[in-house]
Amino acid sequence: MREFIVEADGGSRGNPGPAGYGAVVSDAATGETLAELAEYIGVATNNVAEYRGLLAGLHAARTLDPTAAVHVRMDSKLVVEQMSGRWKIKHPDMKPLAAQSRSVFPPDRVTYEWIPRDQNKHADRLANEAMDAGAKGEQWSPSDEAGAGEARVVDAQSPTPDAQSHSAPGWSAAPDLGAPATFVLLRHGETPLTPQKRFSGSGGTDPALSVAGREQAHRVAEALARRGTVQAVLASPLARTRETAAVVAARLGLDVTVEDGLRETDFGAWEGLTFGEVRDRHPDDLNAWLADPEAHPTGGGESFAETAIRMAATRDRLVAAHAGRTVLLVTHVTPIKTLVRLALGAPPESLFRMELSAASLSAVAYYADGNASVRLFNDTSHLRP
Repeated sequence: MREFIVEADGGSRGNPGPAGYGAVVSDAATGETLAELAEYIGVATNNVAEYRGLLAGLHAARTLDPTAAVHVRMDSKLVVEQMSGRWKIKHPDMKPLAAQSRSVFPPDRVTYEWIPRDQNKHADRLANEAMDAGAKGEQWSPSDEAGAGEARVVDAQSPTPDAQSHSAPGWSAAPDLGAPATFVLLRHGETPLTPQKRFSGSGGTDPALSVAGREQAHRVAEALARRGTVQAVLASPLARTRETAAVVAARLGLDVTVEDGLRETDFGAWEGLTFGEVRDRHPDDLNAWLADPEAHPTGGGESFAETAIRMAATRDRLVAAHAGRTVLLVTHVTPIKTLVRLALGAPPESLFRMELSAASLSAVAYYADGNASVRLFNDTSHLRP
């Protein structure tokens, strides 16, 4: 079995203050440096920066060889003792970071060692370079001598290696904006109504997950645990989303916060009906609803325009509360499509041009200047055997 050495460090100029981390992955047998990582992460504490460095180093090692063993060397007594299980983790900011770090590799393949600061100079230098770059409004980048390993490093802040932002340079990753608030958007697993394509909003019955839906929840939980980026879990108040969120949060070692703003649209008298049944019973109302975002479902449900206003307010509040963090939002078809539509600046009719599967993952990153970047949409790869 191949073995890697991960050396990681983080720092904060103010504690909390402008912070950054550095991490180095090397081959245990040869001592060759395989990857260098560093990132300015905005305002954070020393301990958060140290954990972020650990998490980035572990992800880089896993990208190089997911079957390897890893020996972590850090000068943070706190992180080493907590990750070794000898000290309890009490601070709420540390718990999700520790849980994410534990999920990258099987615990029996990772060992931890405390080392003096003067033996951790490489990672310390990278962390300071990241903070220096952030102070200048620049991005840290590896030196021209960086080896092939660096090119394969996965950004620890991204929900998935294939979900990098491709937006125009100059705003989306500018260090002076700080790390974005990244919302990983999970549609709940199947309910008995899902395969029948029945309207299932917040105004009718509140079905629980089916057997298939519970299996989907467990599959997505494992996928998110492997990615190791989620720091908090929020869920719509409806039963199917709370049940899905509970499965995922238990696997990640996190709690679930119920967020009413993430509830599904109220479809009024259409709740529980198929599209064909609505067309037969309420043809005029359906035609109006398909043509006008201000139109309501029969019986006084919620229009798409009203849903968009609610979702924009929820988005703004959650972005402010979770700046720089990666948060899982377990919600429904219309809220997810609406957040994606708003991020893209697409017209309301685009809602009818998106396919969103049960237990699918999407992701949007929100930056301090108000811009957004859609990083992933309707990913169901984790549901395949």
